[in-house]
Amino acid sequence: MRIGIDARYMPAPEPLEALGKVEQAVSLGMEGLFFRTILDISPTLDRSVIGAVRQRADELGLYLEAGLGKVNPYANPETPELRAIGDGDTLLGFRRMMEASAEFGIRELWISTGGAKPYKGRFGTDRFRTDAPWEDQLEATRRFLLRLRPIALHLGLHLNLETHEEITTFEILRLIEAVGDDVLGIVHDTANVMMRGEHPVMAAKRVAPFVRQTHVKDAYVELTDGGAYQRSVGCGSGIIDFKAVLKELNRYRPALNLSFECNPARGGRTPGTPHLIELYHPDWIAKHPDLTREEYAAYYELVRAYTERIRGGEAKSWQQMNEEPYEYEQAADTVRASRSYIDGLCGELGIARGQTLHV
Repeated sequence: MRIGIDARYMPAPEPLEALGKVEQAVSLGMEGLFFRTILDISPTLDRSVIGAVRQRADELGLYLEAGLGKVNPYANPETPELRAIGDGDTLLGFRRMMEASAEFGIRELWISTGGAKPYKGRFGTDRFRTDAPWEDQLEATRRFLLRLRPIALHLGLHLNLETHEEITTFEILRLIEAVGDDVLGIVHDTANVMMRGEHPVMAAKRVAPFVRQTHVKDAYVELTDGGAYQRSVGCGSGIIDFKAVLKELNRYRPALNLSFECNPARGGRTPGTPHLIELYHPDWIAKHPDLTREEYAAYYELVRAYTERIRGGEAKSWQQMNEEPYEYEQAADTVRASRSYIDGLCGELGIARGQTLHV
């Protein structure tokens, strides 16, 4: 396993172009870089720019991963660049991004079914849209993925759905069954699964056979009136048993790349209240038919124990975190501490580090 970082939220003292982000990753002690989409490297798919990033990453011995974008047609209007790169044809836009990725040997590609919204509670994700039932969104996603399938097969690419805030692991596994695991896999976000009430270790066991990329972060989850508050934190400072999660991921893919997804520096902005998971709301419960009582109970017990640690002063509350400075230096320190923590766990588990994944 190698440890790298998601380029979109990587701490940096100043805004950087893609090539500068490669150098910044090295300065943070990272072994690779995960660009959220290939358009984050070059918005116009300029081959000279992508080639320069590929070459520099290779010179520095870094892994280079990227992605495409949202594959939920109901969510695609939020990212008009996906349609624009195809001159108005979204499918052509995806084809062009996939061709550019394949040309430079970037064959594991992130995709997602939505994005976080600036609304409170359950309406903070697309799962609870009242104009477009979630079942309709999943079906539209399935159909679009089946249109991407022959392109991926032809180019030798693998598309990997993130365990994002709005989708459950159960639903992702059904999409893989429908589309085929020869072209569809998983980007496992270690913390996002808790947004759907899933236990982080149980979820890891479910998805591990299909995980080909990662977003690695810890979770702060505290019981509150109406449910639980969740926000991401540095690895080792939250609720997730990473030793158990890494053991499951390593079982199926020992050379998996681990890419940190970090909280960006605030830049003077007020961090605000964490996301509210409305665990007790009838609509929330009804929208999670696959979640067993056993897993919900295990999740609740995990969160209850962490909440007691917060109330007892053993862990910082989100209010305390918000009062602390969190600029570039603090964000960079969080990355370094997370790296040290995961390195230590890999050592305890006997997980080989620095292997290159060949597919």
